[in-house]
Amino acid sequence: MASLSVGVACVLLVLCMVVPSLAAVYTVGDTSGWTTGIDYSTWTQGKTFKVGDTLVFKYPTFHTVDEVSSSDYSTCTVGNAIRSDNSGSTTVTLKAAGTHYFICGVVGHCGNGMKLAVKVVSSSSTTATTTTTTNPDFSYSSSNRSSFAAYFITWVALIVILVINVSLWQKF
Repeated sequence: MASLSVGVACVLLVLCMVVPSLAAVYTVGDTSGWTTGIDYSTWTQGKTFKVGDTLVFKYPTFHTVDEVSSSDYSTCTVGNAIRSDNSGSTTVTLKAAGTHYFICGVVGHCGNGMKLAVKVVSSSSTTATTTTTTNPDFSYSSSNRSSFAAYFITWVALIVILVINVSLWQKF
C-alpha cells in the first residue's frame, strides 16, 4: 500500500513539473532573428501562440524590441513604447490573451519590416475574446531562464521517481 502512495505522489510530482514546461518557446525570425528585411507576418503563419508561450528576440544591440499600441504598430510610430529593450536578447513571456505588437524603435526599421503582431489565445481549450494592445502583463528579460528551469526540474523529478521506484522494487 505504501508503494502505491509513493507511486501516486511521484506521478503528481511529474505532472506538476511537466505542465509548465509545455509552453512553447519561439525564436522570432528563426535563424534570421530580429532584423530588417524579414516578413514577420509570414513567420507567424501556422503558429498558434498561447498564454504562457515565450518569444525570444535575438538581434544586434543597435536594434530594439518595443512593445507598442496597435496604432503605433500600424503607423510605425517610434518613441511611444510601452516597454522597450535593447540588450540583444529579449525574452517576452506572453501572459495575456489578445494581439500584441512589437516594432524596432530605430527610425525607419519598422518601415523596413521590423514589426511583429502576435495574436495570443488562451491556453485553455476556449479561444480568447479579449484584445489587449497595452498590456502590463508582459515580462522582459535578457535570458530564457524560466524554460531552462522547467526542463531541469522536470528531469530532476524524473530521476528522483526512477530512484524511488528502483528502491521500492528491490524490497520485493
